[in-house]
Amino acid sequence: MERTILHIDANSFFASVECAMDPSIADKPVAVVGDAEKRHGIVLTANYNAKLGYGIKTGETVFSAQRKCPELVTVKPNMRLYMHFSKLMREILHSYSDHIEPFGCDENWVELKGFFGRAGMEAAESIRERIKRELGITVSIGVSFNKVFAKLGSDMKKPDAVTEITPDNFREKVWPLPVESLLYVGGKTKQKLNSCAVYTIGDLAKADEYLIGAWLGKNGRMLYEFANGRDTSPVKEYGSVRTVKSVGNSTTCPRDLKSLKEVKTVLMLLAQQVSERLRDKGLKAGEITVSVRDNSLRWTSHGTAAELPTNISSEIFGYAVRLFTELYRWERPIRSLGVSAGKLCERDTADQLDLFGDLQKRIKLENIDRAADMLKSRYGERVIGSARLLEDRELSEIRLKDASEKDKMMIR
Repeated sequence: MERTILHIDANSFFASVECAMDPSIADKPVAVVGDAEKRHGIVLTANYNAKLGYGIKTGETVFSAQRKCPELVTVKPNMRLYMHFSKLMREILHSYSDHIEPFGCDENWVELKGFFGRAGMEAAESIRERIKRELGITVSIGVSFNKVFAKLGSDMKKPDAVTEITPDNFREKVWPLPVESLLYVGGKTKQKLNSCAVYTIGDLAKADEYLIGAWLGKNGRMLYEFANGRDTSPVKEYGSVRTVKSVGNSTTCPRDLKSLKEVKTVLMLLAQQVSERLRDKGLKAGEITVSVRDNSLRWTSHGTAAELPTNISSEIFGYAVRLFTELYRWERPIRSLGVSAGKLCERDTADQLDLFGDLQKRIKLENIDRAADMLKSRYGERVIGSARLLEDRELSEIRLKDASEKDKMMIR
């Protein structure tokens, strides 16, 4: 069945909003940055004057960006303002379709019902012009017959452009692109594919489907289908509720961590926060993942399946410490840590029979955690906690962001 799907990507969203709100900086190099005094001093996004004129990149330190561009205008993030603009953008999109699926606060898929061929391109141009006129920011739009290629199209021309990928031209436009341009091909998947002489999307599309499946499993077959233009995933209806798939917390530490003792303090704090949020949502986790960023800003992560679904803070902490020791080799000090819980299930999901008598112990541990939750809700977060957190006040008083907030803060 023929479909017309748009992917609308706001260009340098945070910085563009700041420039729209303050026209006096619109023609200057601008970067939205974290708080350098609290060691969140990285560039969250920069406008095109900063990117193209000075080579400033998302994720680099403010110090580095200012060395490249001494006249750089730096602005602290205002998430409430950005969410307001995100809502206004979706209201414009809603006048064209009821099927709008957000992909972060600055990107949306839209399925146009009854718009085919030239009519779809005209609608995309209309959306681009309206957002620029009414909100003062620009967007890049991909127009295609599936979601994956629509997103690829929005990445091809930036800023302020519309790109069409059709069943007739996708081999010419998409297949020469590097394989990592394809949605869901991350760094590790790219390495695996490159090691098998798959460097472009075309290489992936022409490879043996069964070999790709053997190399990458179920995800490999999915990527193979994507490369051949066979993505049939729907665009969700506007306002539909999404199922929570993971719960996580991460933090940038107030100082570089140089010992396992320091790491354990931060992991304890993260594990407590993650387990509390799981209990609050009535969930348990079947998988725990730890992520580490060293002081050169290199990220690595490692995950494991839980023996039994859990929302118990001591169990999540135990998994986190084990994962960290398996993952990290202390080549450099650590700047940031994160703990996330995935493969979620309802809290009341029955545990497997415990032949070694640990079930009652787990129930007691969960009840202890619930009692702590009640005390914290009544008297504040600091009323109760692990004795380990008393050993290092600086680390134990870190203010944590949940993973969803972090994702919003790292938009390009």
